[in-house]
Amino acid sequence: MRKFFDKAKSSLSDGRSQFPSSHNKQQPMKEHDTPSTIRPPSKLDILRYRYHHGTNLGSIFVLEQWLHGSMFEPGAKGASELDAVNASLSKCGVDGTRSKWEAHWSNALTESDLDFLCNTAHCTTIRLPIGYFTLGPSFTEGTPFAGAASQVYLSAWSHVLALTSRLAARGIGTLLDLHALPGGANTDNHSGTSKGKAELWAHRSHMELGKRCLIFMAEAVAQGKVEGCVGIQVCNEAAYGARGMYDWYTDVIGTLSRIDNSLPLYVSDAWDLKTAVAWAQARNGITSSTNPVVVDTHKYYTFSDADKAQSPQQIIRRVPGELEEMTSKAGNVVDRGAVGAVVGEWSCVLDGQTWQKASERDREGLVRQFGQNQSQRWRQGCGGSFFWTAKMEWMDGGEWGFWEMTKKGAIVPPPELLLGPADVRARIGSAQQQREEKKNATVGGHVGYWNQTSPGAQFEHWRFEQGWDVGFSDALAFFGVRANGGLGGSSAGGDTIGHLDLWVRKRIMESGQGGRLLWEFEQGFRHGVQDFYKAVGL
Repeated sequence: MRKFFDKAKSSLSDGRSQFPSSHNKQQPMKEHDTPSTIRPPSKLDILRYRYHHGTNLGSIFVLEQWLHGSMFEPGAKGASELDAVNASLSKCGVDGTRSKWEAHWSNALTESDLDFLCNTAHCTTIRLPIGYFTLGPSFTEGTPFAGAASQVYLSAWSHVLALTSRLAARGIGTLLDLHALPGGANTDNHSGTSKGKAELWAHRSHMELGKRCLIFMAEAVAQGKVEGCVGIQVCNEAAYGARGMYDWYTDVIGTLSRIDNSLPLYVSDAWDLKTAVAWAQARNGITSSTNPVVVDTHKYYTFSDADKAQSPQQIIRRVPGELEEMTSKAGNVVDRGAVGAVVGEWSCVLDGQTWQKASERDREGLVRQFGQNQSQRWRQGCGGSFFWTAKMEWMDGGEWGFWEMTKKGAIVPPPELLLGPADVRARIGSAQQQREEKKNATVGGHVGYWNQTSPGAQFEHWRFEQGWDVGFSDALAFFGVRANGGLGGSSAGGDTIGHLDLWVRKRIMESGQGGRLLWEFEQGFRHGVQDFYKAVGL
């Protein structure tokens, strides 16, 4: 009998079962049904689970000299936030430095910038890097930011909240990224200091302070202080092979789940996506009471010797094969748990050695092709992507610039975000007219297939039908929320479910369903989503 049900969930086509499946280690599940708690997707649900077409707003709350050199006084001893603060304190004192920093935070995005993000770039989400020092002086004790430096950040957190509020008013969500952790999660300057050591992982005191920072952030989100928060990233670019990293992740997630277990938590893959996806998927089971976990991976093609040895064309050809570590695991939440990932940083930059292998006259076209291929692959392969980066003193930023690459057509938003509100409403009307016909065809095909393949076997096809109804309705709600004025900001565009595995997990848990035929609900849900997208021409 077990062999039969394994077969029932294998990969098939033509409106039948479509789950890639591995049954060596099945996830725990409930044995019996309980009442459903499914409700229509909320605004916050849609902000969090839609496809994130976004950009980073780097070097605002965590400075990087190459992006904002004027924040560094002559003679600054390094290129990090701490180096900039200390140099300014020596010249301008606490009050002068605080005023300079507050102006930098306040002017991060003008109203014109927000217009561009909404109406030209069609940006859905901002990844906002902050540091532990951003949270205020009480979080700097025992760190290099203690003392006079800490007084620069008295209003930093309130500036973060003001910015997220302005973004939310435009329908743009914010991923709060704890980019700079105590001691440094990596050896780079963007960890806040230039000492070149990843000491977070070597000292329990640093890890405890990092957890305290994350508790503060999660409590603020749970209290509604961080408008439009799509998630919290607990760590950025952890050093490869960081000792104790997953134990710390587990500790943090367990703690934050007691504050709000609905909040998506993002974790760095430490440059090892395969391991990170497997770890996160094991925590995204349908009986887990902890937060949904999303893996953050970064994709650059300019730093390694292997990248530098290739031509632009060779690198461009690599892009369609990226993210296989995730895509090969997704699609079967009942058995394996949910997979969630984003490309948290990417760019259109290639090294000078790479460009030596191509004609200069071809460069603009190759950059555009490189960016377009990445845009397409990230959209197909994961729940969102965030270009590095939005703002720098040398706007529009060249191949590092979200503004310039958007204007030049290298960054391509999902086509559904370009639809006008009238078009969205018309497509929804057509889909609603097709709904019963599509449902009958899909459910009928599912039932007919199993009647023919396994006559006399026991199924519960009503689960498939219920799943289809929820999936179709959810996809419609995501797609139509803008046109109905549900997000604020522009009414143009239609959203799709980006974190599909994680959303399926959420709906399975809310459905109250259990038992060995729960897979029928998941199959039906996925078919309902697919049928809606076909009905609206996506």
